[in-house]
Amino acid sequence: MYDKSTFTKEVQIEFLDKLKKRFEGNMFRHQNLNWEDIEGKIVNSRTKFFSLYLMDITGGEPDLIEHDDKSKFIYYDLAKETPIDRRNLCYDNEALEKRKKFKPENSAVSVANAMGVELLTEDDYFFLQSYGEFDTKTSSWLLTPKDIRVNGGAIFGDRRFGRVFIYHNGADSYYGVRGFRAKLQFYY
Repeated sequence: MYDKSTFTKEVQIEFLDKLKKRFEGNMFRHQNLNWEDIEGKIVNSRTKFFSLYLMDITGGEPDLIEHDDKSKFIYYDLAKETPIDRRNLCYDNEALEKRKKFKPENSAVSVANAMGVELLTEDDYFFLQSYGEFDTKTSSWLLTPKDIRVNGGAIFGDRRFGRVFIYHNGADSYYGVRGFRAKLQFYY
């Protein structure tokens, strides 16, 4: 689905520069981290480096948000709205197969797996929203608990009226304004 041959050395250098500028321009998200430590971990993990690049080129604008757990650092999609190139997706492949008419091209879970990233959980989504106002015009599929998914549903979140909401929908539904946000974890 994604061609690693396009991730040339030149592209990698340009992308690292972009990540560094984003990092330095948003220090409130990661006040106790320094770029040199982060850059080394990214460059030394080729697979995750490419996944991070995919988060960016699909519209996620990934950046770090500092966590209490000092054993890892996590990149989140910090685009104001759900990434544009990850919309119009049902929740997972099971839902995609069950849909008989007007099937979307793919599912959020499948695309996330192909990218090597994870969908946000409910807790991740609330944590993300503590750093700004995201998804005020869009919504994002979230990793759905099994007890909901087994009954045909899936959950998504958005921000409306100054509040963050978690809703449910049929997993086979899809909308032009619903996509998914991702996270990518690196370990020290």
